[in-house]
Amino acid sequence: MNELKTICVYCGSGEGTNPAYAKAAETLGRLLAQNDIRLVYGGGSVGLMGIVARTVLKHNGTVTGVIPEFLKNREVMLEEAHDLIVTSDMHERKRLMFEKADAFIALPGGIGTLEELVEMLTWAQLGQHQKPVLLANVDGFWEPLKTLLQHMQQEKFIRDEAEVRYEVADRIEDAIPLLRQSIQKPILHKDRAVGTVAQY
Repeated sequence: MNELKTICVYCGSGEGTNPAYAKAAETLGRLLAQNDIRLVYGGGSVGLMGIVARTVLKHNGTVTGVIPEFLKNREVMLEEAHDLIVTSDMHERKRLMFEKADAFIALPGGIGTLEELVEMLTWAQLGQHQKPVLLANVDGFWEPLKTLLQHMQQEKFIRDEAEVRYEVADRIEDAIPLLRQSIQKPILHKDRAVGTVAQY
């Protein structure tokens, strides 16, 4: 039986303009700690990433930060993390975050968050892993990406036999239950639509 012990969270090094993003990051951090799930994240103390990590720590959860040397100052490395790994470059950072995680959650963020998310979706599409990937669709933040993926599918750049598999939680409270459900059944049917929205 697969277990959900560690979740990698991708998110912005800023807080964005919508207060709902910071609130969701704080809620997710609390839920990770309360469910005894280790957080793996980018190692910084600013923006949404800082909110998630500090909230996990506040609620006695466990945090692993992975940060490249050149971002230690820019993203203000979180010294309080239980495990803090400094890498030589972004490639090593992303590889270690992938290896340590059982699943992935993408909170709102910028192009770096998008790049990390899309890489995990691509690797899954190519059969390189079966770890679930979830979009935390806070106030519809990821709707443009969902629309783009559907457009790619309609234009046959994403073929039916190579669908992009991901979960969507419109409420951050649904993220962990949906990942727990998904991790038990990592192989999805070919006729499954792109994306599955949590319904609770």
